Amino acid sequence: MAPKNKILPVKTRSGKTSVTSADADDPTEPAVASGARPLDRYDVAILRELQAEARLSNTELAARIGLSAAPTWRRVKWLEEQGFITGYRAEIDRRKIGLGVLAFVRVDAERHNAQATQALEAAIRDLPEVVACHYISGTGTFELHVMATDLDAFSRWVKQTLFKLPHVKDLQTSFSLGEVKAGAALPLAHLERVR
Repeated sequence: MAPKNKILPVKTRSGKTSVTSADADDPTEPAVASGARPLDRYDVAILRELQAEARLSNTELAARIGLSAAPTWRRVKWLEEQGFITGYRAEIDRRKIGLGVLAFVRVDAERHNAQATQALEAAIRDLPEVVACHYISGTGTFELHVMATDLDAFSRWVKQTLFKLPHVKDLQTSFSLGEVKAGAALPLAHLERVR
């Protein structure tokens, strides 16, 4: 059993070594003898609160989840190191900054082999107008979520950029006529049910 507040090195899944506090007498401290452990109710609460408001101070976050500041900070750092939290960003209203068009573009690749698909993937990643890209089943290889200022700008972008990407065979485009829900937090209820 580790002595109270002893600092222990922990190897994460990525092979990096981080330092964490092991407090054997505190049940609110995560069990971190190895890099991997199941999420507990405090971890889930942290994820929920940070999805709702990522600008919370550590003190505010600790108060909301019912822990003191130090273990809350350690848990947030662990969630970041393990890749549960991948970053923090501001949500921006696209219309306020002049991005009036949201298009969903299905891209069918010319060839379905690893090299061609990887070349197309790499090219898509470099396009700032593409805010999301997914491999899809059914018709097409990828579905892109594309933003543009207006229809003319979108049309120019398709002709001058998208059609010139490597191995693009065909495109099918649908336009958003209005957002019902966007920028939603990920559902976490399934994590609470297994506890």
